Amino acid sequence: MTIGMTRGRSGHFVKEKTIAYAVLGLFLIYTLLPLYYLVISSTKTNTQLFSTFGLWFADDLNLVRNIEALFERQNGVFGRWLANSALYSVAGGVGAAAVATAAGYALSKFNFRGRNLTFAIILGTVMVPNTALVIPLFLLFANFGLTDTIWAIILPSTVFPLGVYLMKIYIDQAVPDELIDAARIDGASEVSIFFGIVVRLAMPGIVTVMLLAFTSTWNNYFLPLVMVTDPRLMPVTVGLAQWNELASAGSGGQALFSLVITGALIGVLPVVAMFLLLQRFWQGGLASGAVK
Repeated sequence: MTIGMTRGRSGHFVKEKTIAYAVLGLFLIYTLLPLYYLVISSTKTNTQLFSTFGLWFADDLNLVRNIEALFERQNGVFGRWLANSALYSVAGGVGAAAVATAAGYALSKFNFRGRNLTFAIILGTVMVPNTALVIPLFLLFANFGLTDTIWAIILPSTVFPLGVYLMKIYIDQAVPDELIDAARIDGASEVSIFFGIVVRLAMPGIVTVMLLAFTSTWNNYFLPLVMVTDPRLMPVTVGLAQWNELASAGSGGQALFSLVITGALIGVLPVVAMFLLLQRFWQGGLASGAVK
């Protein structure tokens, strides 16, 4: 009886494991297929995009020529778009991490009136779609004359409610109250405690929030679309969308589809590079935040 039950449980476990691997495999295919298509399509000319099989290479590879044409079009405006996206994302990521760390520390370690209400409001704002805030932000920034400037994108990007929530939870677990109390008894100022203890212990969480904010700002489309009209201030997302509209207008009057796809591929690479470079930090941050 025991042997039969053991075999039955083992067979049931193998079946569940097989199903789990099958689901993960389907999810992996679903995730990587668009990237695979992007890589394949960026090696084709505009004509080959519509005349060859979409999931395999054409007879000749045109990736280098597409990249050259991409950076030469409109006097190299794509390079300017890349620089803009990098500026907005780095400034927004660093700013969001700094604000989230300070706010998370205050919510975690300081007792003040309305703390729970403040934290509840922050959690509530996480549920509000960013697109719902763009028009009010535009009207606000227009009153201060900040539209069509880099600040119209950087300043909203530094407000990252999800980052505040993550840092509050992370600091709860990573920074012991006893350590802070000991530092205060030794005469350390609150600024010294924050930068000398909290920031150092919470660094994995800070990097995780910075990476999430960087990715969110890099992929943001609607906010810069509304805030800026000057092509010199546009990020990659808005610039490529405009090229795609030009290619689609007039029954494809301008052969820009290959450039748009190549630009999309290059636009993905900085985000991938950030994840790879900061991998040990954000993985450690997520793992530490999951242990209590």
